[in-house]
Amino acid sequence: MQIFMEFGMRRLLAISFAALALTACQPKGAEKPVVEDAWVRLPAVAGRPAAGYFVVKGARADDRLLRIDSAVVNKIELHEEVMNGGVMTMRQMADVPLPKGADVSFAPGGKHAMLFGVDARITPGTAIPMLFTFQSGARIEAEAKTVAAGDDMEHMHP
Repeated sequence: MQIFMEFGMRRLLAISFAALALTACQPKGAEKPVVEDAWVRLPAVAGRPAAGYFVVKGARADDRLLRIDSAVVNKIELHEEVMNGGVMTMRQMADVPLPKGADVSFAPGGKHAMLFGVDARITPGTAIPMLFTFQSGARIEAEAKTVAAGDDMEHMHP
């Protein structure tokens, strides 16, 4: 009887390890996209647009960032800077592809969000609530920290 129990335990352990190995081969990624490190550089001149930066991490399937909304901003547009005939220009994007499992960075000098009509009560150090909407139907809330026009984000990291 003891021999059968030891054989059964070994078989159970072997099956458990095989299942664990198969699980490790499954695709990585969350069910929904993730938004991290969101921050906004406020404009130097009141009434001008602010610029928003963040990283979007793709989920288990391809997706598209369609829009960003905020209760304290009139309008948010997706933009990117591109070279055009040796001159850096900015163009609006209707949406942004988000390949499965990929990180898409919105950073100075590249993709970014333009925030038009930021509430005058928003000052450096306050947060701007943002709602990111994706083609998959996912809606992700994030808070973006704010910095003054001449500041950078280095001093905000712990």
